Amino acid sequence: MKISTLLAAALACVAMSADAYAQDAGLDPTQGQVRLATGFQPDPYNVPIVSGGSINAAQTIGGQCAGFIANAPDFDLYWTAGSGLPLAISVASDADTTLVINAPDGRWYCNDDGGFNGMNPGIRFDNAQSGLYDIYVGTFGGPQNHATVLTISELVSN
Repeated sequence: MKISTLLAAALACVAMSADAYAQDAGLDPTQGQVRLATGFQPDPYNVPIVSGGSINAAQTIGGQCAGFIANAPDFDLYWTAGSGLPLAISVASDADTTLVINAPDGRWYCNDDGGFNGMNPGIRFDNAQSGLYDIYVGTFGGPQNHATVLTISELVSN
């Protein structure tokens, strides 16, 4: 009886610690933020981002999410929609990177290798909602950090 109680307590601690390492889109971004509205100039908007983190997105978010990302968003986009043009968010890097976005609808959108070329990710929102886009740039295969360029555009499509 005593062993089963200890085992149950240990399993509860493991379960609680796993939740502590999930992504928290409510945290402040670690690498910047921008407010953009449809028709923004210059388009595309580019910002340097360091990819990676210690959290495996496949385990914490699931679905088609891949890569190692941070707990807090890397970058926040406050978007004001209006033109009907698509909103494209992509990453360029020499490393194998991934892209994870928590959109205004509360859903997680993920991509690995679907961007402009090679191992670069990109996500296109055809009917982008106004609101906050929490952006995480991950590194595929392990918790390494790499220099990347995050691109936000209405004119350049993924």
